[in-house]
Amino acid sequence: MIESEDVSNVDNSNNEIDGKLLQIKNLKTYFYTEEGIVKAVDGASFDIYEDEVIGLVGETGCGKSVTALSILNLVRAPGKILEGQILFKGQDLVQLDKKEMREYRGKEITMIFQDPLNSLNPVMTVGTQIGEIFLLHQNEILKTELDRKLLERKKKLQEAKKLKKELKENEERLSEKEKEELQQRIKHIKNENAHVPVLEDVKNDFSAKIIKEVGIADSRAILDRYPHELSGGMRQRVMIAMALSCNPALLIADEPTTALDVTIQAQIIDLMNSLKKKFKTSILLITHDLGVVAELCNRIAVMYSGNIVEYATAEDLFKKSRHPYTKGLIGAIPSIEMKNKKLKTIRGMVPNLIYPPSGCRFHPRCDSRLEICDKKKPKLNEIADKYFVACHLYDPEHKDSPKYEWKEADSITSFQV
Repeated sequence: MIESEDVSNVDNSNNEIDGKLLQIKNLKTYFYTEEGIVKAVDGASFDIYEDEVIGLVGETGCGKSVTALSILNLVRAPGKILEGQILFKGQDLVQLDKKEMREYRGKEITMIFQDPLNSLNPVMTVGTQIGEIFLLHQNEILKTELDRKLLERKKKLQEAKKLKKELKENEERLSEKEKEELQQRIKHIKNENAHVPVLEDVKNDFSAKIIKEVGIADSRAILDRYPHELSGGMRQRVMIAMALSCNPALLIADEPTTALDVTIQAQIIDLMNSLKKKFKTSILLITHDLGVVAELCNRIAVMYSGNIVEYATAEDLFKKSRHPYTKGLIGAIPSIEMKNKKLKTIRGMVPNLIYPPSGCRFHPRCDSRLEICDKKKPKLNEIADKYFVACHLYDPEHKDSPKYEWKEADSITSFQV
């Protein structure tokens, strides 16, 4: 059995061998407010492998989005990354300054935020916004492409000059039809190359290409439109295009299907699945929708009250989940087979992260609670191959602890957490 402190304890030089792209070790991100210290993320640890989709699931307010912002070092005051490591390809992102972090953010790691309308600049066209990303992170590639276009134009014009010379030298021997054909070829080449390519043209070509990749047919027309002129699904596709424009190693998608109707949700899921295969990008998918993670994810990490309580392959998690909270989430999913039956619920409320419960943070709501649960915080243990769970029920040291006997007063208290 491996405890949480050992889960990511691998020499950085072995990252390429074991395939770990991102390692989060004991991450703590707190917010210092007038009411008190909000322990939004309190000791989270998990890994993301190359070319995989990992789902980060949990109820609203459990720390999913704060974890994502911590990875990108975008936590604003009064928030602060208090301790822990975020190793990306062996580099600890927590230790980087703002300038150094910009080398990773937007190029190596990108993010799709929850609300595309508020994430996109309302006074800039789609083309301008995507183009800025190319100029910032792909400037050398744009210049190389521009040089190629200019060289190609030069060759074409030289060809036209050569044809013109040929026409002049052989004017008497050529038939009228042959003369006309040569003149037409010269005219066509000159018209085709009348415009001198500039960086703006190359930028627009790249922008149109990435827009087309996300399933928008009329890509050139979209470049000239503003965010408010697009539907919710189109805006989300534009956000995905912007995120993938630099072919990042890691894409963080924070609730990418929120506020979209079911049909558009399905299209976005299919799109992300196909783009993941095409671009070979690892994806951290943040959501509270277990249906979405079941379709997209290789592995799933379940978060509760700032802690990772369980993570495993999607198949293992849905078929044989261990943690009582995970079981409660899966049990609460509506099903056609449950016709005329009451939906299962989890007792109580999400705890206040300023004054979280002692020991296991889920203990005030847990039907499988042991006597030890409110006294000691469980460690994230590897109970099977790449199957981790933070629960005393699966810890050899405490699994034989007496079961807690729920009383009526406890039940009332649990609903007041």
